[in-house]
Amino acid sequence: MAFYKSKNPALSNEIFINAAKENITSESMTIEGTVNKTAILGLIVFISAFFTWNLYTVNQDFMIIKPYVLGGSILGFIVAVIIIYKKHTVTYLAPVYCILQGLSLGGISAYMESIFPGIVVQALGLTFGILFSLLLIYKLGLIKATENFKLIIASATAGIAVFYLISMIGRFFGLEMSFLHESSGIGIGFSVFVVIIASLNLVMDFDFIENGAESNAPKYMEWYGAFGLMVTLIWLYLEILRLLSKLRSK
Repeated sequence: MAFYKSKNPALSNEIFINAAKENITSESMTIEGTVNKTAILGLIVFISAFFTWNLYTVNQDFMIIKPYVLGGSILGFIVAVIIIYKKHTVTYLAPVYCILQGLSLGGISAYMESIFPGIVVQALGLTFGILFSLLLIYKLGLIKATENFKLIIASATAGIAVFYLISMIGRFFGLEMSFLHESSGIGIGFSVFVVIIASLNLVMDFDFIENGAESNAPKYMEWYGAFGLMVTLIWLYLEILRLLSKLRSK
């Protein structure tokens, strides 16, 4: 077995294998159970997002929703880290993560919608379109999560994460990587690249969840698999939203 770890730390082969060793109950993780729990977490995100969406729509003032956007993002990240390192907490904390991320996404989406009408419907349509298309392609065996595939996508994802981190640190010192936000050819090209990498992370997620079910991982890992999928989907949606905003700005 290759010693590969997904760049999405929420989902990795070692996690499922180790969890399977701990499973002393008669109930094991199933793909159907993971799908059902993913739907539950997705619904939680939508309900939470509606709160900040409505709050901005009524007041048309970003400063009112800014605490929810920043607080949801920061606290959501903290909760995600706790889940990753204390995976037994996922049953209780995954919904909390989705509530927090929903508050942030709702505010961001409402603000972007006020600038570019119709952009949220487009971003949601593309996100779910990519999700179901890749799922179908994966199930048909047209794309496989080989070790080389995983290595390439993980390396690209790590590079993007480091690049974003450097960009954030640079802002504190007055160094702005403007093309990250501008609608220039380079900026759009970069966003397209990030969307592609985020999309291909879904293939690895499908593979990890399938491996978890085949390894007879414990039942709570269904929540963990669902949580990992939500992490990727939220990232994909935000990147698509960023890309569409650049295209609409040209």
